[in-house]
Amino acid sequence: MGSHQPEHECHEPDHTPVPGGPCPVEPTRLVPFTNSGTDLFVGPAVTTTIKVPVVTAEPTIQIVVETDIKLHPAATEIKRVKKNVFLNQVKLVPVAFTRIDNTDFFNVTRGKLFVAGHIRKNLEFVSHECKGEVQDRIVDIPFTGFTDITAFTNPPIIGIAETAEANFLNETTNLDARLDKFFFQNLVKFNEQPFGELVAANFFELDFSPIMASPEGKFKTLREKIVLELTLKVLQVQQIRFSASPVVPRLTGLTPPTSP
Repeated sequence: MGSHQPEHECHEPDHTPVPGGPCPVEPTRLVPFTNSGTDLFVGPAVTTTIKVPVVTAEPTIQIVVETDIKLHPAATEIKRVKKNVFLNQVKLVPVAFTRIDNTDFFNVTRGKLFVAGHIRKNLEFVSHECKGEVQDRIVDIPFTGFTDITAFTNPPIIGIAETAEANFLNETTNLDARLDKFFFQNLVKFNEQPFGELVAANFFELDFSPIMASPEGKFKTLREKIVLELTLKVLQVQQIRFSASPVVPRLTGLTPPTSP
């Protein structure tokens, strides 16, 4: 008679099990570090000029859209709705200016801001009265329009191109103009294009079936009325002049500078 083999073999774990569930793992032990403040040296103030993006305006634009979404298969209940916004155009067109002192550059005092993009909407719904599988429907709702910007925190700056022309007399008669001889002068200023940056999107919406469905009844169309409050930054790269002090850390353990 052969030896009896156990039906189940038990293996001791390689390490002490970690409590917390049927599939534990051993956590990594963390070592606490210490920290202390760093002494800083502040140098003398200097005046410098930097070129950085400057916020010219930060409007909140109200966008109103309405659309019908077809559902296939037909739904009995909307379970969840997720939304996001994507922009593909934020362009400022200046329409009013004031000259900057006696220069050839102007501050923009009024402009039209053109905005275009779409709302991405993800709908989750069930399509059966009792044991319906959750269905997913993704739609992109486009919008495009413009708004008037009159309140600039830091006005955009624009330089206007200039063209000059000189004409000549007929040197033979001195009585008529020469149509074959001209002098031209063109001054072209290359400007930094204002651009947009998305800050926040606040959605208010009403979703309903255009034809009222009975309890547990099905509907194939969902009508949406959406009010989107879109907050944007309008920026322009500008030169800024300011006074500041350089700051460097005082680090111990380094060879101190020699005294003069």
